[in-house]
Amino acid sequence: MSSGLKRALFGLLGKDPEAVVVSFASGDADRARRMVAEIRALEPGRRHFVVTLRPLGIEDVREIVVAGEAAYLEARRALRPYRIGLAPVLFDGGSHVLRGVALALAPTKMLAYNARLERHHLHWRSPIASLLFWRGTGLDRIWLRPWFWPWGTDRTVVPMDVRTLAGRKESAVRGQVSVLTPYLPYPLSHGGAVRLYYLLRNSSVEFDIHLFAFVETEPEEQDLEKIKEFCASITLVAKPRYREPRWSTLKPPEVLEYRSAAMDRVLAERKARLLQVEYTQLASYGGDILVEHDLTFDLYRQVYERKRTAASWWDYKRWLWFERGALKRFGRVVVMSEKDAVMSGHPQATVIANGVDLARFQPSAEPAGQRLLFIGSFRHFPNVVAFRFFLDEVWPLLADRYPELRVTVVAGPDAALYWGDRELPRIERFDIRGYVADVKPLYDEANVVIVPTLESAGTNVKVLEAMAMRRAVVSTATGCAGLGLRHGESVWVADTADDFAKGIARLIEDVGLRERLAAAARRIAEERYAWEEIARAQCRLWGSLTDVPLTIRGARAEDYGALERIQREAPEASQWAVEEYARYDMLVAEYRGVAIGFLATRQTAPDEFEILNMAVAKERRGQGVAGRLMGVAQERMKGDIYLEVRESNRVARRFYEGLGFIELDRRKGYYPALDGSDPYEVGIVMRYRKC
Repeated sequence: MSSGLKRALFGLLGKDPEAVVVSFASGDADRARRMVAEIRALEPGRRHFVVTLRPLGIEDVREIVVAGEAAYLEARRALRPYRIGLAPVLFDGGSHVLRGVALALAPTKMLAYNARLERHHLHWRSPIASLLFWRGTGLDRIWLRPWFWPWGTDRTVVPMDVRTLAGRKESAVRGQVSVLTPYLPYPLSHGGAVRLYYLLRNSSVEFDIHLFAFVETEPEEQDLEKIKEFCASITLVAKPRYREPRWSTLKPPEVLEYRSAAMDRVLAERKARLLQVEYTQLASYGGDILVEHDLTFDLYRQVYERKRTAASWWDYKRWLWFERGALKRFGRVVVMSEKDAVMSGHPQATVIANGVDLARFQPSAEPAGQRLLFIGSFRHFPNVVAFRFFLDEVWPLLADRYPELRVTVVAGPDAALYWGDRELPRIERFDIRGYVADVKPLYDEANVVIVPTLESAGTNVKVLEAMAMRRAVVSTATGCAGLGLRHGESVWVADTADDFAKGIARLIEDVGLRERLAAAARRIAEERYAWEEIARAQCRLWGSLTDVPLTIRGARAEDYGALERIQREAPEASQWAVEEYARYDMLVAEYRGVAIGFLATRQTAPDEFEILNMAVAKERRGQGVAGRLMGVAQERMKGDIYLEVRESNRVARRFYEGLGFIELDRRKGYYPALDGSDPYEVGIVMRYRKC
């Protein structure tokens, strides 16, 4: 149509011939501003209007402010002279009157924006995609169709990429175990990785661990090096690109996301090694031990009870059917708490709790101030629910009353994606961060740690870290379940928004109460949740199911000849008359009936012990024998442990430092020189502090 004819035609209709862009601020005001800014950049030659319920303050754009009940009539009157060529509309959750106004004024021109500010034209020619996008489904998923749908184009892709890396040298004296995980246990970016890293690292004293892990991207080399320190091998399998609608499968989508023929193949090649499977979503691979980091059906039951929707019911039922079946297929099951053990219904359920690195999370003096700390990766959807609960319902009860109150949030990697936006929210007095490599400095800065978790299963590592750091915690009952904490004694428990706000207010104002709760929580962490102790439970479970050729036992008189030979082959060790060891506590490492190492200790005070001597047969050094001896000794000695070591014995010093010993003192002229010359050698006094 010629420009003259177009002007004449639209002149008869009483409209401007040039089409305009009318955006509808039908959601969060900040997102609406960003939507308008993007549309203006895409259509710079058009005139732009914004229909809104309240002024947005956007320059060079005419804002049409309408009232809720009369919104349609007021918008229609204001826009009567114009022809709408494009109508961007914000769909970021909930309902909004302006969406109905947009549908009435421009039904074929609607460009929908979701919470991530992805856009999609709503049109009758693509009814399924338009309806899904309208309801909040992401742009990358609105075109997904079930595998049986004949016209689907975006199908699941299962890569066959496999890479196996050699780790530390295997030892004939250690047991062999394979561990299957949905991710690498490093970096320590979330609670699951923390648990895996510390348990596997500490258990590697007794076992050679062969790790099988899914990866989405190529891992950093420095992360792999950290894992190689305690794994005999690392097999990396590319995670499938799963492309099925969530509703369309009988098994939970989280299970199908990890079905890989490549992983099936490499696991079949592991031969007779014991296989421990981490997380229920990997249970379909089978194995000997299933680790239930949480009872997933219990988590989805809580979601269903809160939402009461068909989708949440379907998620709950699928997980219940799948997980109940998976529990029956495994001979042994590991759970995080006694509650989970009962709920699992498995006759061989073993509790191996979550823990905390007490040496790393050493408490510091609490600073003055009013700073709250929330830690929870948004990849785990209960953390998003928890943060929204705090932000929407708790924070409004505190913000005006405490103008100095500040909140630090650690939302984890790719947090904006799981939050449902292109970027993390910007909220006054909130410091919201994505991935944080080391959270300890944030605990140092905090006054109160908040855990507003509404839906959870298992136990929370972040609560354990707060306990270790001696910071008071305000938590829902769900958030601190299974850890043995008591309201008003070691934690403040609150389940409603009003009670949660009152709990924070009470602790902010009462420094003495805050300190008492924090001190009691630290004591509980020291008594129950050291990773070294928890890893020993893991080793006992593995040892009961597989052949471990090395055993640690008490010394017998018939061992003395072998022990004298071992001591003679280790001139850097103290050279005692072996018979004298009978006066002390002696541990012997025995490999298939042959003594290959020993450790002598004595108790010097009620809570104090001393290592007198340790030596390993020359042909068995570097195979983990000393580590096994020390592990058993540390488990038996319930107090601080002291020892002396030659200054020149750098291998032994590094070994003890790796176990947590620190240097206390240096004694000049303590050891005779190895070559018999003068002067005598310096002896370094070291201590291991039992938490």
